[in-house]
Amino acid sequence: MKYLVAGLGNIGQEYANTRHNIGFITLDKLAEVAGLTFESKRYAWKTEFRFKGRIFILIKPTTFVNLSGKAISYWLKKEKIPDENLLVIADDIALPLGALRLRKKGGAGGHNGLISIIEHLGTDEFSRLRIGAGNDFPTGLQVNYVLGEWTKEEKSILFPKIDFAVEIIKSFGTIGIDRTMNAYNNK
Repeated sequence: MKYLVAGLGNIGQEYANTRHNIGFITLDKLAEVAGLTFESKRYAWKTEFRFKGRIFILIKPTTFVNLSGKAISYWLKKEKIPDENLLVIADDIALPLGALRLRKKGGAGGHNGLISIIEHLGTDEFSRLRIGAGNDFPTGLQVNYVLGEWTKEEKSILFPKIDFAVEIIKSFGTIGIDRTMNAYNNK
């Protein structure tokens, strides 16, 4: 059984440590733990690994966050992976810093990456792991906030949660979305 795990983010060193890149940061941590290396492929950096008889295809779209749907749609089709085996990892300013929320469907919540994915797939019925980026920004400065770098204090709260996110990814592919939500949400 195959799973596509897409971590959202923007390419380029200037975005490497920004709030919008939490999807990339999470997959980089998983790759580090598993000894994987991403390779440049069509529309994404890609790697894969096997875990408990499952194949996990990990992608970091190179289309920038706002056009993530193009890369995800391409890799789902190329790898013949059904939508229900897709997990998208994205930042969420509606969640407190470091909060993790796994859902099996839902709207975009104003997140341009999720809007793009919904448009390309024609459905909002795909799993997503939303990682709280907090919302400590003045009205009208949301873009500056999500494209801003993590502060030292934010990193101390958030980065320990990345290990937890890696476990959620593995659980999603092995015990399924419902049991994983029950096991990990609100912890």
